Parts: sequence; C-alpha cells; structure tokens
Amino acid sequence: MSTKITIDPVTRVEGHGRVTIHLAEDGSVENAYLHIVEFRGFERFIQGHPYWEAPVLVQRLCGICPVSHHLAAAKAIDQIVGLDPEDLAPTAAKLRLLLHLGQVFQSHALHFFYLASPDLLFGTDAPREKLNVAQVVLENKELAKKGILMRKFGQEIIKAIAGKKIHGIAAVPGGVHKTFYPEERAYFLEENDTPSIYTLLNWMQEIIEFIKGYHEKNYQWLDNFAHFPSGHLGLVAEDGALELYNGRMRAIDAEGNRTLNDIHCDDYVNYFVEGVEKWSYMKFPYLKDLGRKKGWNRVGPLARMNVCDYIATPLAQKEFREFRDYTSGKPNNSTMHSHWARLIEMLYCAEKIKELLEDESILGNDLFREGKRRPEGIGIIEAPRGTLIHHYQVDEKGMITKCNLIVSTTHNNEPMNQAVRWVAQQELNRQKEITPQMLNRVEVAIRAYDPCLSCATHALGQMPLKLSLYDHNQKLIHECIKDSGAFEAGLAR
Repeated sequence: MSTKITIDPVTRVEGHGRVTIHLAEDGSVENAYLHIVEFRGFERFIQGHPYWEAPVLVQRLCGICPVSHHLAAAKAIDQIVGLDPEDLAPTAAKLRLLLHLGQVFQSHALHFFYLASPDLLFGTDAPREKLNVAQVVLENKELAKKGILMRKFGQEIIKAIAGKKIHGIAAVPGGVHKTFYPEERAYFLEENDTPSIYTLLNWMQEIIEFIKGYHEKNYQWLDNFAHFPSGHLGLVAEDGALELYNGRMRAIDAEGNRTLNDIHCDDYVNYFVEGVEKWSYMKFPYLKDLGRKKGWNRVGPLARMNVCDYIATPLAQKEFREFRDYTSGKPNNSTMHSHWARLIEMLYCAEKIKELLEDESILGNDLFREGKRRPEGIGIIEAPRGTLIHHYQVDEKGMITKCNLIVSTTHNNEPMNQAVRWVAQQELNRQKEITPQMLNRVEVAIRAYDPCLSCATHALGQMPLKLSLYDHNQKLIHECIKDSGAFEAGLAR
C-alpha cells in the first residue's frame, strides 16, 4: 500500500496533460514522460471538405491561437489557387501581417502577464493559492494593468481585421475579404479605451527593463533551471533577420552549427520526420538526417532569438544584442530565458504594428489575386509558440484528400519531456517524494514553452493532468491529480 497524493487543477497552461516519473532500483530517477492522452482526429475529419473551408475549420483547433492556424492554412490555400506569398496584393499581404502581429502580441501578453508572471513574482515555493493572476493584480497593480491593456490592444487589432477576437475570418484564397478603414486605423493611433501604439512602445521598453532587473537578481535560478543543450528551429528572412510570417527555415544545434540551412518552406517534407511513441498522442518531429535522438529542436521565442542574425526594428534590435551578449553570442539553452525572449518579440511586434498603421497603403482596396490551380499547398508561419506547418492536398474537385499539421507545441514535445526529466531528477533524487513545490516546478518547466496541448494533439475535450511516480517494478508509489485546487493525501492500492 502506498500514499496517493491528489493536487488539482492544472494551472496556467493552454490544455492539459499527464506526467509519469519512473525510478531505478536504487531510487534515482530513470526517466520521466509528458503524456498527451487524448484522441487525435483533426487531420482526418478535415478530409472531404473543400479547400476554401480549411482556414475557417482549422481555427477550431484552439481558442487561444486560432489566428495562427487561420493564416497558416490561408498561406497553404493560396498555393492551391496558384499564389505564392510574394504574389499577394500588397495591401492584402500587409493586412494579414498586421493580423498576425496582433495575434503574436496578444498571445505573448496573455502568457507573460497572466500565466508566467506569478511564477516570477512569487516563486515556485509559494502556496498554490497565491500562484495566479488575481494575486498579481493585488500585489503589482501597475504591471497587471499594463498586461491586461496590452492583450486587449492585440485582440482589438484582430477584431478590426477579422470581425471577432476569436474565430473571426480575414483571409480568403488569394487575399483578404475586407479593407482596413481609416476610423479603424485611427483607433490604434490614438488614446482610447486601449492605449495607443505609441504608449505601448513605451510600456514595452519599461517591461523589458523590469525583466532585465529581475534577471540581475535571480540569474542563478533563471540560468540553470531546466537548462539542457538542444537544437533550435525558426524562420528567418533572406538576410537572416527575425521573421514571423514569410521566411526560410533555419535550425542550429546547441553549439550554433547550422543543421538546416535556410531551406524554402515548401521543402520541409524532405527534411522532417515525425516520430511516434506509444505513451503519447503527440508526435515527435525531428530532422531526418540527424535522427530521432539528435534531430529534435526547440521552437518559439527562445529558439527564434537563437537562429536569427538580427532584428530589423531598432528598439528590438538593441534588446536582441543585449540578449545575445548574455551568452557571448552562443545559443541560449536556458529554458527560463524564454520569457525574456518573448518580451523582446512583443517589442518587435509593437514596432512593426506602428510601421504598418502609419503606412497609407494599408487602407487600399487591392485585396485579391488569382492564379492557376495546384493540387497541393504548404503554409508555414511562426505562431506565438513557434514554427507552425499546415500542408494540404486536394483532388480535381477541390476536396481535401490529405492534411498534415505540425504545430509549435509538437516541435516542443521532446524539449518539454527533457525539461520534465530535468526537474524530476533534480527534485526526486534529492527528496524522494512528490511535494506541492515539485509540482509547481514541473509546471514552471512546461509552462515556459507556453504549450497549447489541444492544438498539438488536434483534440476535442479535456485531458486531465496527472503526475505519477513508479518504482523500478512499475508499481505506482505516488500520484498527483490536479482537479480542484486542493492538496490531499489518500491511499493508492
């Protein structure tokens, strides 16, 4: 008979999962796994639908990042109607980019201010009832207020272009369906119930100074927590600049050596393989020539800071140089530095949004182009959480016959497993039991990747998160189930 510990609910991640930790005979941690145990089905049930429905249907994968799926699918469908990214009408291309930047900005604000800031402000040893955004509001009102208004600004950008903050429609095959009106643009350039873009630029610089000051005081934890070598993957422009929408795929190893040399997105199938494991419905993408053990990559803000050569906006470039100097120009493999990288990207998005809002051509009416039909389309963008791939094949009637989705969290599957393993080894090798503080740290390690587990499994419904501890005979020793906020002791038979 062994003790059963129940902790609930899952906190501050988009989706749910299960962690199991396996001990060797001497009681040390042998392995740890992040399981995603819900049925996958989205890639299958989209088959048989006409291609022009894809950008609308795939948004239902998620309520957090529907814009990212909408735009990745739209880029793929553009190819099916015969258009590559450079063929789009300039106004349509700029409106799509503005929509994408609004999505990245609001999603990063949601993650940093609502989900991650309690970890940073209160620490992983804080009681669970303190680790939430309500406590941030009570103890750091100014930071919380700015975070809420920043997210609202990004959501209003989405609403202005797509009609709704969630599951709106902007892109159509070959362009966008509506223009941007002068009064809509003026709303974001002036102070209203949301701050102007100029105010946001000032706020972003203040908040980056906040995170740098936090790093100075807490560098030992931030540098070392869940630190492990990995590959990094992201899009870059032709000159190597940070690119979030149209670019080429670049990957580097933990030392900075190129493992994927700026390939065209249409060629991804020649370089990537998706592995599977019996203990998870989430796939494991890796570079074919490096193999399953060495070919996996992190994606997201930290990876994008590592793979790009520079950032093409002045304020973000200044912060980028400081970020890269922190590791003497070498790749940064510190998981907790993802939050610093995420704020630099928010600053970049704010600068680009300002640039687009001040561009008169964004009010134009040239919104749509046509080309010659093709049987296949691939759309790849940098979603807030990392590289997002949509790939469709259609028949002569325009019906989707094949769909493959490799989402950001899928790329981060192996890195998240590595992070969980790191925490398990550090914690259980020291104290031999699951504690509330250990559960907090497991979540912190996973949360740094801002995972969207529903997207990664293309799932419907809930996926309860459990943390289970097994001895070398595979006997359950402890189990933590997060469901109602309490920490309870019971019996596991």
